[in-house]
Amino acid sequence: MSLRRPNGFISAGYDPLEVPNAPTIGTASIASATSVSVTFTAPANVGGSAITGYVATARKTSDGTTISGTGASSPVTISGLTTGVAYTVTVAAVNSFGLGLSSAASNSVTPSDFELYSWGYNSTGCLGLNDTANRSSPVQVGALTTWSQIAGGGTHALATKIDGTLWSWGLNNLGQLGLNDTAYRSSPVQIGALTTWYQVAGGSRHSGAIKTDGTMWGWGNNYYGQLGLGNRVNRSSPVQVGALTAWSQVASGRYFMVATKTNGTLWSWGQNSYGQLGLGDVVNCSSPVQVGALTTWYQIGGGGLFTAAIKTDGTMWSWGRNNNGQLGLGDVVHRSSPVQIGALTTWYQVSVGYSHCIATKTDGTLWIWGANAQGQLGVGNVVLRSSPVQVGALATWFQIAGGSFFTVATKTDGTLWSWGYNDNGRLGLGDAINRSSPVQVGALTTWSTLPKMPISTFSLAISS
Repeated sequence: MSLRRPNGFISAGYDPLEVPNAPTIGTASIASATSVSVTFTAPANVGGSAITGYVATARKTSDGTTISGTGASSPVTISGLTTGVAYTVTVAAVNSFGLGLSSAASNSVTPSDFELYSWGYNSTGCLGLNDTANRSSPVQVGALTTWSQIAGGGTHALATKIDGTLWSWGLNNLGQLGLNDTAYRSSPVQIGALTTWYQVAGGSRHSGAIKTDGTMWGWGNNYYGQLGLGNRVNRSSPVQVGALTAWSQVASGRYFMVATKTNGTLWSWGQNSYGQLGLGDVVNCSSPVQVGALTTWYQIGGGGLFTAAIKTDGTMWSWGRNNNGQLGLGDVVHRSSPVQIGALTTWYQVSVGYSHCIATKTDGTLWIWGANAQGQLGVGNVVLRSSPVQVGALATWFQIAGGSFFTVATKTDGTLWSWGYNDNGRLGLGDAINRSSPVQVGALTTWSTLPKMPISTFSLAISS
């Protein structure tokens, strides 16, 4: 068949003026161990008739082999891919005249398994293993391989999946699981039906989360106003914090929250007995209040009763309780406003435990300070440090997480390490013996994600 263009030119097969133009490619992301999802924007020129659907094609970067998926609109999911193999994706629109022009190739994406593991204290079911028995070695939580982000509260846990759903389990006496009741759960239970959850944080008995639209939500214990709702009423289901859609990052301390917005500003609310909100006083706040006027906050961490943060210039700052030198300022004086730790501009990542602080630099070295009675600093002894001290000499540290008197970290080779207090097996080493230096957890080299868990007595990690 031939179609005639307006200028009279006869083309064989189809007329490019009648089929749709190319969509604008967005982002390709993992949907499961064998599938990817791709976003895109519809073409402005739909051709000679309305668009009836889209074809997304995944191409192996190794040999060019392709497999496609279809959908009515963005995003489109492509299934049947090979786990551990890299792909790029293109998208084309379809109308009654045929398949249109293909978009540019997406970013490279590699479908992977994302298995969730837990270990340590479990009398409230916070390990998610459908029982209340403690574990001293990592145990997989169910059989799912689609976990995305995790957070540990005091004795409850929160997690998102790569489909954007939110799940919780463990202690629920104050509604911290967000399930509209106060019944404990020993296995993951979905919170509502939404698929737009982005980031989670757990406090002692409260929870917080951000959705993909930038809104902030809180639930659970609200005695100190830590839900940010302008009152002290507990909630057993997620409630939106204000009406803003600009939240980008959230972290929780014991009874308080800290968060950043997309404009780089820093905000806090909840308990403030030691100045952990950074507002220059010790007055509790039940609604978000901006910390200073700066717009350069990059990463945040809330601990038991103190806070640490990194700015975009690579400087590190801290405030709040300092009885164990956890602020890293060379003394044990509490601070109610942010104070810079030293003069370095090479801080990269920070994580906060109950009363100690962990950080990496841009060179991959690991630094730590604060309480050390259980060896949680990993420096081979139990002497507290009030200034940053390097853990060993390695420059291969990748992710870090501080818990209740213990520390876990991954290296760039995917191995997992732990040290500190080991009551109930929270170090994952198969026993209950404290360690004052890093010890490898098992032999896996696929650990990829650690949680925020500053007051947790148990551990979580994702392996991919």
